[in-house]
Amino acid sequence: MKNEFTLAFNEVLEDKGLPRDIILEALESAMVSAYRRSVNASTEQHIEAKVDIETGKVTVFAQKEVVETVENQITEVSLEAARAVEPEAQLGDLVVVESTPGDFGRVAAQTARQVIQQRIRDAERKAQVNYYEKQLGEIVSGIVQAVGAAGLTIGLEMKAEASMPRKEMIAGERFHIHDRVRALVAEVKDSQRGPQIILSRTHRDFLRRLLENEVPEIFHGIVEIRSIAREPGDRAKVAVSATQQGIDPVGACVGIRGVRIQAIVKELHDEKIDVIEWNPDPAIFIAKAISPARVSGVYLTDQRSNSGKTATVVVPEDQLSLAIGRVGQNARLAAKLTGWRIDIKSLPEAATDALYKLLNDPSLALIRENEKESATRIEEMLARKADGRPLTPEEYDLMARFVDRVERKVIAKTEQQHKEEEEKLAAIRNSIPATAFETSILDGSLPEHVAYTLQEAGYFSIGDMALQIKQNADVINKLHGIGEKAMESIMLVVADLDKKLAAEQLVVEAVVETPVEVVETPAETPVTEEVQVLTPEEVEQVIDVSAVVPETEVKETEETPEKEPSLEELFTLRPEVLDTAGITEDEDEENGKTKKKGKKKGKSVVVTYDPDRDMTLVQKKHKRGGDGWDWEE
Repeated sequence: MKNEFTLAFNEVLEDKGLPRDIILEALESAMVSAYRRSVNASTEQHIEAKVDIETGKVTVFAQKEVVETVENQITEVSLEAARAVEPEAQLGDLVVVESTPGDFGRVAAQTARQVIQQRIRDAERKAQVNYYEKQLGEIVSGIVQAVGAAGLTIGLEMKAEASMPRKEMIAGERFHIHDRVRALVAEVKDSQRGPQIILSRTHRDFLRRLLENEVPEIFHGIVEIRSIAREPGDRAKVAVSATQQGIDPVGACVGIRGVRIQAIVKELHDEKIDVIEWNPDPAIFIAKAISPARVSGVYLTDQRSNSGKTATVVVPEDQLSLAIGRVGQNARLAAKLTGWRIDIKSLPEAATDALYKLLNDPSLALIRENEKESATRIEEMLARKADGRPLTPEEYDLMARFVDRVERKVIAKTEQQHKEEEEKLAAIRNSIPATAFETSILDGSLPEHVAYTLQEAGYFSIGDMALQIKQNADVINKLHGIGEKAMESIMLVVADLDKKLAAEQLVVEAVVETPVEVVETPAETPVTEEVQVLTPEEVEQVIDVSAVVPETEVKETEETPEKEPSLEELFTLRPEVLDTAGITEDEDEENGKTKKKGKKKGKSVVVTYDPDRDMTLVQKKHKRGGDGWDWEE
């Protein structure tokens, strides 16, 4: 039968929900603290405590010095008692011996209670922090414990408490004590009072997690959420796309008869949700984001930068209020969803702007002549519209086509201007040495106060400064702290860069213009090969040449005598090609004189040794037509 200590220990484990090792460690640490308090031991002294869970017995071990005569029982131990624990102990050694007081059980129970409770609270707090840090960005469910002006206090699992401020609650929601609430874990902080867990129902990821829970296709990755724009409690827009062909992403999110999306709308306090299909084309995506309004045309006026991208959306006159939405909500959500600044115009307003551009922009002179008749008709239509007279659907179609043609021409012109500016900027950059962009503005070329002023303005290298000077020097001249003398020092540095670049170009041109002698080789003629087997004496005669000239060399070379190889050296040489095409000398054996002769017919000799036949093979190549092999022994 288990004793009371074991039962109490197991009860603590079950109540706190903590691991056994953590509770045992906290209990042993409490026993150490109780021993120090009971005997007034120093914190420098090493003390350990062991607790037997089965019997509840507590044993304390303390490190003491071995002495001959014990004067202080807390820090000293006799040599005889020390050798009972450690037989090799000597005087002056430090030995860990048992030092459990006689009435330690009762004293420990009184003094260790607070320490044990504090250790258990620390262990609980650490476990809660670790658990909810992993739940960050996920939906949790809890019970409302308190409702106040600042927000809600919600009880969660592991006996943790979370708070939901008013700004994180959907407008119009009312909760009471004991209501169950679902929310997103937005933030987790650790503090001495315990983990501070902040919950949110207005975060856009709360809508994302609800969609993942309600739509299996999103959970399994068949449908992907591209972006979310949300104004909590009023309206939200969600852009989705399918990762597999044949899947309708919008239909999957809405469900049969809207059952899936209605469950989310109910959870969000009747917040309206527009689910649209994402498209890689920004114009199509923006047109869908403006839904439920119909769009006549979308014109992207600047796609070149991630910030400041603007799209002009033209809608029919009766769709203007729907496209803008109540207090601009629909247009605002569409802009957040797409990442573009959206300018919504009615068709008559867009036609007026297009007509003004056509008549006043000099770069549109060519299209102005082609659209002269259409412009006249558009003026008449706008005049009738201003007088309050109605227009036919055909006239509205004509107006929409006119706006489309003019806007596209303006966009094309703008793109051409951007291209010309980029080419101009590239030309200016090429006029600056590449090393200048790697040289810091603080390298000492400029006065110190000028360099620091330019660095604060965003010019971190000499090349950046020179690029701005050649683009528009007034930008730097208008900087605070840049005067006439400072500009003179800057212009001197830019002039030095120009001289450096000019010097580099001269070196490059000199290298390029250096003449290079090209030696042409005569066209090769068909080569035929014949193989002869010669005796060693004939081999020596064939090898004995005074000079060898390669076939590809055109000029004649001076005669240089070569050492005649011996017969033994001949058989140890590797096979090599001896080209006798350039041989111009021949030995006259009769009179012992050397005679100059014309070039012989080009031929090459390959000498190899056949160990199986014990013969030396000589292969000759002649520059002549035909092919065949002649073997001689």
